[in-house]
Amino acid sequence: MEFSENDTYKTINLPSEEVLFKEKNSKFFGYAYPVTTEEEIKEIIEQLRKVHFSARHWCYAYQIGTEKIQYRANDDGEPNNSAGMPIYGQIQSFDVTNILIVVVRYFGGVKLGVGGLISAYKTAAQMALENAAIIEKTINKHFVISFDYANMNKVMRIIKEKNLQIISQKMEMDCEIEIAIRKKNVQNLLDTFESLYEIKLTEI
Repeated sequence: MEFSENDTYKTINLPSEEVLFKEKNSKFFGYAYPVTTEEEIKEIIEQLRKVHFSARHWCYAYQIGTEKIQYRANDDGEPNNSAGMPIYGQIQSFDVTNILIVVVRYFGGVKLGVGGLISAYKTAAQMALENAAIIEKTINKHFVISFDYANMNKVMRIIKEKNLQIISQKMEMDCEIEIAIRKKNVQNLLDTFESLYEIKLTEI
């Protein structure tokens, strides 16, 4: 996957509205969901199996990650590579990640053949993606800044100057602040902290 400046990626932040594609009496319902873990994916698919309990197939593909990519394509009983891969092909075509696309099929009594299936699953996946709001996000790295209380002002000034996003903080005698920063600004941050011996920066 290509990243512009290597620190942004495209994804969706809300599930898409349900779309429906019909082919020779078969119905293909398409859905796109933002996901970051396999647990979320399992839950969504279980939910869809309950909603569409009388459907024949629940085929899906997902891709998670920005630098290390995890993906899977599942045909769920359809002929090999006739469902999952055409769905995954649309994820690649739209250049999105952290996304799950599910296409639920109700069989309409007429066989579509492998070519017809590939085309139908691809179309339903494409419609789901076209129906989703695709956004661009930055790839962020997380660091913990560890310091003693005496250095609080110094650290806070850097956080403000560098416009760092605070994720969590623990303020006691020994303080820890977790921050997030755009990947392309990491080196600049490391350089800033290098000269501050009493303050430790650790990537997590």
